[in-house]
Amino acid sequence: MHKPTTGLYATSLCLLTDLYQLTMAYGYWKSQRADQNAVFHLFFRKNPFQGGYVVTAGLALVLEYLNDFRFADDDIEYLKTLTGSDDKLLFDNDFLEYLRGMELTVEVDAMPEGTVAFPHQPLLRVKGPILQCQLLETALLNIVNFQTLIATKAARISLAAGHDEVLEFGLRRAQGIDGGVSASRAAYIGGCAATSNVLAGKVYGIPVRGTHAHSWIMSFDDEMAAMESYAEALPNNCVFLVDTYDTIEGVKKAIAVGQQLRERGHKLVGIRLDSGDLAYLSLEARRLLDAADFYDAVIVASNDLDEHLIESLRYQGAKISVWGVGTRLATAYDQPALGGVYKLAAIEGPDGEWIPKVKLSEQWIKTSTPGIQQVRRFISDGGVIADMVFDETLGPSNYMIDPLDVTRRRELDSKTAYEDLLKPVFKAEGIVATPESLTQIRERVKTQLSLFHDGIRRLANPHRYPVGLEAGLHKLKSELVLAARGQSGNDLKLG
Repeated sequence: MHKPTTGLYATSLCLLTDLYQLTMAYGYWKSQRADQNAVFHLFFRKNPFQGGYVVTAGLALVLEYLNDFRFADDDIEYLKTLTGSDDKLLFDNDFLEYLRGMELTVEVDAMPEGTVAFPHQPLLRVKGPILQCQLLETALLNIVNFQTLIATKAARISLAAGHDEVLEFGLRRAQGIDGGVSASRAAYIGGCAATSNVLAGKVYGIPVRGTHAHSWIMSFDDEMAAMESYAEALPNNCVFLVDTYDTIEGVKKAIAVGQQLRERGHKLVGIRLDSGDLAYLSLEARRLLDAADFYDAVIVASNDLDEHLIESLRYQGAKISVWGVGTRLATAYDQPALGGVYKLAAIEGPDGEWIPKVKLSEQWIKTSTPGIQQVRRFISDGGVIADMVFDETLGPSNYMIDPLDVTRRRELDSKTAYEDLLKPVFKAEGIVATPESLTQIRERVKTQLSLFHDGIRRLANPHRYPVGLEAGLHKLKSELVLAARGQSGNDLKLG
């Protein structure tokens, strides 16, 4: 298994956090609450891209981050330099020594990577000392938010492409080195067949693809000479970019070089279109290729593609069999962030009972759900029919209520098959999840998406998949909200 945190970074990542996580940790330590157990959930509130679902990603890096979590000596030395508004040291030395010797004892349950998920469902659940849980928030959100966003975009693009291959070409437009590498990994999970990113290929074992750019053609006196020279150098990697000057003439020249390759025992893999009317040009290119007996030569298209343009081109009958998607995939074009959050949901009282916690908001969508949550997915007739979020302390039932619309209620047959989605992945002794290859994760995405109704997968105006709170949890949440608004601080105990 590749180790991203050591493979890409040469420093501890404990300071990959916001300062307020450390100041809160210091406050817990000062008030002697560092070891008080708490439960946090990482979830998102709204599907990205105006879509109907997300594809979870980033868990492998989360586990490596947790497994490697140690404050290094230079981390502590840096924290010793921080000062408050009075220019005095921000942290006591004893607290910093506490951090230096700290080892994680949290328990983490998570949806496996490649799980299809929905708003208000915990993607991760973190249980353990509140100080430790707090310190993990920023990094977990950083990792899961971005990779889940890109995996979801890739899944949408791959569904739009049908059985055609999608290649991820976004490194040069990605948000920095980590953004590029993480995007390549997440895009492969979401369904892309390969990447142009060679570092991602090395670190994660993702197939890499690519041939030449316009600059190769332009560096020669004429287009034909450029293609012949490339074919001489790499006869087993010939996908010719044909739109540097005149696309149709470029296709004809690629065919001529392809015939030379054939005579030498090699093959013309295909051509690439990077500009112009892709539908028209692909039809003309296919006609010319087929007339020259290059039926198996692929037509690759690029040029600011996304799921909507791919869907439109296929509707127009474009003869494109490989889609190179760059900027709009690696940057998650039109949705810059997933918006995932990490909220406290329960805290352990002096008597060992769990006290549920709720965050209020003027917007109901931002009012958090209390309790120790699990997600139960119900399955019937070979497909999934509904998801229920329940509190493990209260236990499940067969009746659920939509958290955003209390008039939407559903009772499920007690005999309906189900699967609980949050699985143990990390404990005090380290990673407990079985390592998975990216191939396994990609297959999970395909399998899970196939279980959902077409209306949930469609790009525009998707059907809303039924997700609800178990009736007892919904009642608890409502009571907590009413209590907090009526007499703030009046906690209710579970059970």
